Amino acid sequence: PITEMPEPGVVEFDAVSFTYPGAEQPILSHVTFRADPGETVAIIGSTGSGKTTLVSLIPRLFDATSGAVRVQGVDVTQADLDELWKGIGLVPQRPFLFAGTIASNLRFGREDATDDELWHALEIAQAADFVREKPEGLDSPIAQGGTNVSGGQRQRLAIARAIVRQPDVLVFDDSFSALDLTTDARLRQALWRELPQVTKIVVAQRVSTIVDADRILVLDDGKIAGYGTHEELLRTSTTYQEIAQSQMGADESEVGA
Repeated sequence: PITEMPEPGVVEFDAVSFTYPGAEQPILSHVTFRADPGETVAIIGSTGSGKTTLVSLIPRLFDATSGAVRVQGVDVTQADLDELWKGIGLVPQRPFLFAGTIASNLRFGREDATDDELWHALEIAQAADFVREKPEGLDSPIAQGGTNVSGGQRQRLAIARAIVRQPDVLVFDDSFSALDLTTDARLRQALWRELPQVTKIVVAQRVSTIVDADRILVLDDGKIAGYGTHEELLRTSTTYQEIAQSQMGADESEVGA
């Protein structure tokens, strides 16, 4: 396995296709894109379009059926898994918290993180206020699965945990859906401001979450149905236009253009 990562923060898909075992049709077909250090690449599409499968290929939860996935300059099938995972912070759609404390959950990302680093991650993730309100702060208990905090709080703690890792690449698989629009906006602004060098791959349902992305990848039935900025896609991608209009109304999407 390769342990040297020559291009920190780079994520590249080269004609990637993926078919689940036993399935007749591929869930992804010939997907090609590149994210450079510090960039935000968003992925949007209808349910079943292959968004979660796509980001699952980055930390090698699955292997591409054909094509190549390269992370930090190395084909993931040839990379040392510990080195690969060290550089990636993944926030899944349904994050899981472990029995323990807020601090122990955050340090699951990096055991030697200081309290100051935990608080900094909580600030970025818009979770510091509700943690401060708890009498025990960072030492507040967390039940198995995080059942004693709300869905939005669980989501923000999972985001903070990924930030604590100090990865080169952050992958958010629909991680903002449990947040209200105001918190969503504040969190994204803090991410871009505080972690400008970190590459961000963002799967989203809401157009409002991704309008500021450097590039947006539109998936439709596993194929690329558009790739560009919000403004470019409003002009060039019928699929993106339909998504935007269904969420924002035709008038607002025209204003966005």
